Amino acid sequence: MTKPSYKSQDRLNLATKPLLLVLSGPSGSGKDAVLARMKELDSPLQYVVTVTTRPKRSNEKDNVDYHFVSRESFQKMIEHENLLEWANVYGNWYGVPKQAVKETLDVGQDTIVKVDIQGAATIRKLLPQAVFIFLMPPSMPELATRLKMRHTESAADLALRLKTAEEEVKKLLSFDYAIVNKHDGIDQVVSDILAIISAEKCRVTPREVSL
Repeated sequence: MTKPSYKSQDRLNLATKPLLLVLSGPSGSGKDAVLARMKELDSPLQYVVTVTTRPKRSNEKDNVDYHFVSRESFQKMIEHENLLEWANVYGNWYGVPKQAVKETLDVGQDTIVKVDIQGAATIRKLLPQAVFIFLMPPSMPELATRLKMRHTESAADLALRLKTAEEEVKKLLSFDYAIVNKHDGIDQVVSDILAIISAEKCRVTPREVSL
């Protein structure tokens, strides 16, 4: 498969207004893997790192994969209105730093954030002009296999995530785009996101997100 290329900037800069892309999807759909691949391919997007209270996994880096903070620190961020959105997901808190999003948009950089389905709904209410992308697994059995291979959830947690995923897929119509993340299909997902950006840059009336 031909790898997507980000070397040509002209197609990504036709519109004067920067885009805010919101990537969401069920746990195990591959959101982290997609963003990691986009970084490897030198995507022109700015990435806003999510803040979380959950423990860091062995393969994760602080301030790269997530900003790992205590529950007390997270609560202070809420009180000081430092978060664009926040939600409790499977017993841990996740949130998007508001200032980081504002700074990248203010300098004209297309920006992408990763949130759960609750977070996407919150951002749509606040910033309806953002671009909402739903990342889907090819099937529920495939999703179950991916979650099992992570070895990060107990049997009970796994069952809960699969049940939640079934409900989250029902929210598909509240998104602008849907991409299926097939087995060994990360590069295709990245190409699809690039195509979405290119299409959005060709809109007669560009989206305008203000914070």
